[in-house]
Amino acid sequence: MPDSLQIALKNDSDSDQLHAYVTGIAIQKDGQRCILKSNGKDLYFPQQVKDIGTPLAEDCAIPLGAPGNTVTVTIPQIAGGRIWIAEGNLTFLLNPGPALVEPSVLNPSDPNANVNFGFAEFTLNDAQLYANISYVDFVPRIPIAITLQQNSGEIQHVAGMTPDGIDRMADGLAEQTKKDGRPWENLVVRKDGRVLRVLNATHGGAVGASFDGYYEPHVEEVWKKYQSGPKLKVDTQAGPGILEGQVGRNGKLKIGDEEFDKPNTADILGCNSGPFTTGPSPTRNAIIPRLAAAFVRSTCLQCDDHPSDPHTFYCQEPTNHYARLVHRHNIDGKGYAFAYDDVQPSHGDDQSGKVNAGDPVLFTVTVGGKNAAADHGGAAMPHPQGNAKQPYNRGPPPPPPQQDNAGGEQKHGLRGKIKGFAESIMR
Repeated sequence: MPDSLQIALKNDSDSDQLHAYVTGIAIQKDGQRCILKSNGKDLYFPQQVKDIGTPLAEDCAIPLGAPGNTVTVTIPQIAGGRIWIAEGNLTFLLNPGPALVEPSVLNPSDPNANVNFGFAEFTLNDAQLYANISYVDFVPRIPIAITLQQNSGEIQHVAGMTPDGIDRMADGLAEQTKKDGRPWENLVVRKDGRVLRVLNATHGGAVGASFDGYYEPHVEEVWKKYQSGPKLKVDTQAGPGILEGQVGRNGKLKIGDEEFDKPNTADILGCNSGPFTTGPSPTRNAIIPRLAAAFVRSTCLQCDDHPSDPHTFYCQEPTNHYARLVHRHNIDGKGYAFAYDDVQPSHGDDQSGKVNAGDPVLFTVTVGGKNAAADHGGAAMPHPQGNAKQPYNRGPPPPPPQQDNAGGEQKHGLRGKIKGFAESIMR
């Protein structure tokens, strides 16, 4: 496994005002927070500051250049990393600690609130490069695709959206609001007459979109089904194997030896509270991702065996229409729409928009989506075995990292998994 890796940043847009920023935890520097400098090879380590909201001492923006241009940077081993892409510039601040304040889409006073930006997430360590395009917090206006070239010659690719993908998604949310009266269309954030981003329903409170009570009728139906009818079966895809579950006289869903209370809507959308709170039991922590995913995708009433096949996802009301439309409007149907979107049946089709390998040679982030549908964002066509189908097998998300974030974006689930893995290898 290399100590460093080249990242190619390709401008596949019509804009010459795109900038990239790379943030993360420097594994080989005792886990210090870092930002890649604008020269694309050296790291900037924030120093202690006295005041909240202190500007960075160095401009770390990496210009992507004219449309069609590619800028290649080199990163050392970094965990919990993000490659931020912005139309214009992003503002990163420091709080005493030093604690890096990342751009927020939830805080209207954040200096980046009206900036068109998005990011890809990654970790490069002794074992592998793992990366994905994430929609756990929001869908950005600017499309992002990723490609991983391996030393073996295999290529993995996640296509992302076309430039108008977010507009079509916004139309879909408006149509859903007309159907069920729920505030899906309120998740769409606009600026200057165009869609700027779409927030995940988990963050609906930031835009006055309350989904309180949304999933509760579905949960009642699930509990009723498993009180006396068939048994729920959960394939832990780990040591405990397949566990059966049924609702007992105490009103709890017992799967194997683990008991679960009824989740509410917030528990289901967030996947990290109520019965989905992880703890010391490895068996429970293996059940939670699969059970939470089944509720998000509304598959419990039509399927007894979980994880179920992707064709069963989002077919019954109520369901997570944000996640449904994320997958519909990504070219290859892939993208991390909720914290456990990488849950899939063994030998099933990956949904999560991830690439990973222990022999990475070049990681390409393609921005803009102009050629995404035509030629995989300008990348070579993937090898038939380049995106091997693997079941969900990562550990549970740890507690949120100790890091300032003015808007309060969730750091559980996907973000937490990457951060938690970073912390584990540095202990």
